[in-house]
Amino acid sequence: MATTAIRPGGPGKGPAGADIGAAADGLAAASIAALVNDAPVPRPTLAKTFWAMMTREFRVLRRNAISTFTRSVMQPLLFVFVFAYVLPKIGGGMVVAGGGSGGGANFATILVPGLMASMLLMQGIMGTTMPLVMEFSWQRTIEDRALAPVPLRMLAIQKILAGAIQSFIGACIVFPIVLVVHAAGQAPHVDVTNWALLLVILVFGSTMTASLGLLLGTIMDPRKMQMLFAVILLPLTMLGCVYYPWSALHTIRWLQIATLVNPMVYMAEGLRAVLTPSLGHMPMWAVFLALIGGTLLFGYLGTRTFRNRVVN
Repeated sequence: MATTAIRPGGPGKGPAGADIGAAADGLAAASIAALVNDAPVPRPTLAKTFWAMMTREFRVLRRNAISTFTRSVMQPLLFVFVFAYVLPKIGGGMVVAGGGSGGGANFATILVPGLMASMLLMQGIMGTTMPLVMEFSWQRTIEDRALAPVPLRMLAIQKILAGAIQSFIGACIVFPIVLVVHAAGQAPHVDVTNWALLLVILVFGSTMTASLGLLLGTIMDPRKMQMLFAVILLPLTMLGCVYYPWSALHTIRWLQIATLVNPMVYMAEGLRAVLTPSLGHMPMWAVFLALIGGTLLFGYLGTRTFRNRVVN
C-alpha cells in the first residue's frame, strides 16, 4: 500500500511558504509601527476635554429636543390656559393684591415670573438629577466619564453646566407662552426694566437649580426617586411664590418667614422685580445674596457628594 509523506510544516507550507509568511508578518508589523510613529501625539487639555463632554451633552439635547420641548411647555401651558384663559372666560378671573408699592394685578401678571421660576427649578433639577440616576445605576456608566483626563471636580461642574443650560432654555421657552395665552382683557402687564439684570437672574437661577440637582442626584437612592416630586419639588413649587408675591404673605407672618428657606422664592421674586416691578417684591440685595450664596453652597456640597459617590 502506498503512503504519502507529510512535511513537518503542514500541507503547502514548505520552507518557501514559511519565508513568505514571515515576510508578510514583518511588513504588517512595519506598517503598524509606521502608523503608530506617524500618528499625532494626543495632547488632552482641561479645556479640550471639558468642551468634548459639553459637545456630547449638546448632541444629546439636540437629539431629545422634541421631548425636552414638550416637557418644558406642557405644565406652564396648562396653568396659563386654566388660570389666564378659562377662569376669566367663565367669570372667575382672579385679582391678587400686590402688596408693597403695588396695588392689585390680574393673575396672568402674577404667573409670568412665577412660572419662569418654576421652570428654572424643574428643568435645572430634572436635567441634572435624572441623568445622574441612570449613570449611577447598576450599569455604572459614570465610570466611563470618570476615566476622562480631568479631575472629578471638573466632571461635576460639567454636569452642573449642562443642567443649567437646560434650565435657562426652559425659562426662555415659557416666557412667550405666558405672554400670549390669556383671555381678552387679561393680558399680563410686563415691563422689563433692565434686560441685563434679567439675564443675570436667569443665569444664577439656572446655575443654582442645577447645583441643587447635582446634590440631590448624588445623595438620593435611585430606587426612591419618586419622592423627589412628592417631598421636594411639590412643596418648593407650591410655597415658592409662584402664584402669589412674597409681599402678599404679610398677613400670614409665620409662613412668610418660613418660605425664606425656599430657594425658589428668591428666583420668583427676582424675576418679579425686573418683569413686573409694579408689584411688591423682595429687595434685590436679598435676591442676589440668596442666588449667589445658594449657587456656591449647593455647588460645593454637590461636588463633594459627587466625588464621594463616584469613588465609592
